Amino acid sequence: MEILAKLLDVVIHLDKHLIWLATEYGVWTYSILFAIVFCETGLVVTPFLPGDSLLFAVGTLAATGALDVTTITLLLAVAAILGDTVNYAVGAYLGPKVFRFKDSRFFNTKHLERTHRFYEKYGGKTIIIARFIPIIRTFAPFVAGIGKMTYARFLAYNVVGGIAWVFCFIVAGYFFGNIPVVKRNFTLVILGIIFVSLMPGVIEYWRHRAASAREASETVH
Repeated sequence: MEILAKLLDVVIHLDKHLIWLATEYGVWTYSILFAIVFCETGLVVTPFLPGDSLLFAVGTLAATGALDVTTITLLLAVAAILGDTVNYAVGAYLGPKVFRFKDSRFFNTKHLERTHRFYEKYGGKTIIIARFIPIIRTFAPFVAGIGKMTYARFLAYNVVGGIAWVFCFIVAGYFFGNIPVVKRNFTLVILGIIFVSLMPGVIEYWRHRAASAREASETVH
C-alpha cells in the first residue's frame, strides 16, 4: 500500500517531481525519462507507470527551458518504439501459452485477455490506437507478438503510433501546460488526462460485459 501511495503521489504531482528530477540530475534526466517510457511500453509487468500524464508534464517542463523539447521528443519517441519492439519480441517468444499464466502482483491475465479482444476487433491498427489507452498500450504489442503479426507490419504501426503518441502529449504540455489556469490546477489537469485516457478501455470493458450478458440471456431463453 505504501508503494502505491508513493506512486500515486508521483503521478499526481508530476510537475513538482520532474522539476526536482531536472534540478537534481541535470542531463541524466533525459536518460531517466527514456527508461521510464521504455519500461512503461516495453515491460508487460509495468503498466502502472505514468505514460500520457508524464509526457504532458515533460512538455510543460520543456517549455520552461529545463529540457530541450526537440531532444526529449526524439528520445522518448525512440524509447516508445523500442519498448513496443521488445514487448512484441517477448510475446512472439512466449506464444499462446502465456494465457495459462497465473495472475500475480505484476501480471494480470484479464488485462491480456481484454487486449486480445481489442486486437481482434481493430486488427493491426490496435498498435496505434492502443498508444493512447493505458494498460492496453502495454499489452498490445505483446498480443501482436503472440498473434504472430509479421514484424514488418508491426514495425510500421509501431513507428507511427510511437511518434504520434509522444509528439501529441509533449506538444500539448509545451503549449498549454504553463497557461496560468492550467498551472494553478495542474493536479486536476493530470487527473483529467488519466481519466480521459482510461475512458476508451472502460467503455470497451462494459460493452464486452453487456454483450456477454446478452449472449447469456439469449442462451437461457
